[in-house]
Amino acid sequence: MAQTAADSFQLALSHLQRVQSSWEDPTDWTDLSTFGFYCLEACVVAAVLHLERTRPRNHPDKEREARRLTNEYELPDIGDLLVDLNAMRKHEAYGDIDPPDGLDPEQVAATIEGYVEAVRELITR
Repeated sequence: MAQTAADSFQLALSHLQRVQSSWEDPTDWTDLSTFGFYCLEACVVAAVLHLERTRPRNHPDKEREARRLTNEYELPDIGDLLVDLNAMRKHEAYGDIDPPDGLDPEQVAATIEGYVEAVRELITR
């Protein structure tokens, strides 16, 4: 069964729940970075599928599609946040890379929530 835009968006919503419960003090950076990253990627996939484009298969493809969605459909720009969350996710999971500088957990969560809402608007038009 092929994944639909609605399927991908529902997946994003389930990831968003983990984001919303992880950013307050003390911040659970493992959950915030992992599920924030997955939430944004699922939103990108939902938008792409809704627009009847080819589903991106890997992280770089999803980042490129996120930037394209910003340029062509005026969705919020999350390209850099995807890169930062992926780096933080790897830092938390493997410990072999430095965490990105300047990530504020409340701002990260707010940006993710805003992107989810922007994609909701796009796919329900």
